[in-house]
Amino acid sequence: MSDGNMPMKDSMENNIPEFESQHMPPELSHYFGQIPVWLDRAEDGDNIILSTRIRLARNLKSIPFPGRAKREQLRAVINRSKAALNRIQICKEMTAFEKNELLPLYKKAFVERRIISPVFSDNDQIGMVAIDPDEELAIMVNEEDHLRIQAVQAGLSLQEAWRQISRLDDELSEYMDFAFMPQFGYLTSCPTNTGTGMRASILIHLPALSMADEIDATIKKLAPNEIAVRGFYGEGTDFVGNIYQISNQLTLGRTEASVVDRLEVVADKFSEMEQEARDRLLEQQREEIEDRVYRSLAILKNARLLSSEEFMKYISMLMLGVDLEILDEISSLELKKLMIFTQPAHMQIMYQASSDLQSRDALRAQIVRQKINSIA
Repeated sequence: MSDGNMPMKDSMENNIPEFESQHMPPELSHYFGQIPVWLDRAEDGDNIILSTRIRLARNLKSIPFPGRAKREQLRAVINRSKAALNRIQICKEMTAFEKNELLPLYKKAFVERRIISPVFSDNDQIGMVAIDPDEELAIMVNEEDHLRIQAVQAGLSLQEAWRQISRLDDELSEYMDFAFMPQFGYLTSCPTNTGTGMRASILIHLPALSMADEIDATIKKLAPNEIAVRGFYGEGTDFVGNIYQISNQLTLGRTEASVVDRLEVVADKFSEMEQEARDRLLEQQREEIEDRVYRSLAILKNARLLSSEEFMKYISMLMLGVDLEILDEISSLELKKLMIFTQPAHMQIMYQASSDLQSRDALRAQIVRQKINSIA
């Protein structure tokens, strides 16, 4: 196990329960007890673009899309996927979980880790998820498409994510007959994915543009018809902590390379405009920014109740304070780790937290108080 357990040890004092892994299979405790490698490898320089993800949608010939398929057909997709994964070298270390083997709490935690989608977690179709030990590669089986393959990297790493997922896609295609038509490309359940079947996205922290109320204007300026802006967990989820998921909107008639290249340009421009907004805030409203940063720090050091939404709001300001060198004693990586381990399902798993909202909010406040006071 990597140093992913360290933040937990720091905050296990004052009657906070330790992570008890005995109550779950060891392959599950491995994931929930570690920092995802794509986050653990992130350096403090990755202060605007937090991570990169590329996802491919693939379907098998002669089997209806999951929304129309019969149970035995969905089972056939799972069985074919397992057989293919067992034959591919880069998938040998993946762990596969069938959905009916996972408690709802564990599925929610995988959503929080951005391994599976809320749709996949919540629907009652039979399915499977396969995850590599570092959480850089994952495959959902029987979500909206038969396969949703994803690669995740720290910071702006679209080329590396594309290299990884392209290799995996090529090897899967050796053993699985994907639905493809020369005039359309890969066939998908949602027409907007038809073509490459690719969704390339970045997870980006935009507090300055948000504070200046310039998010919509920035989107319109950059590529209003080419990009989609979603919440922290993707489509249909809320914007929290000034963190946005920005992805390509169009796939038909485009090559994978052009999608990656175009999003890379958009990502660089977003990052540049966010940095410009931060510079303006420092120059024109420095006292106001410092006040908001230090108020957020004071709240996190002293709060007795802290909801997920409040925590994300204040941790966003601390991350901004670190990036602007207002708070030079705090590592932004430690703040990002807190973002993982204080989410609801993780708290229930890691600390045996109650599902009662107030009890969980009280425990979250205690964990955050102790961690922030230890590093600030």
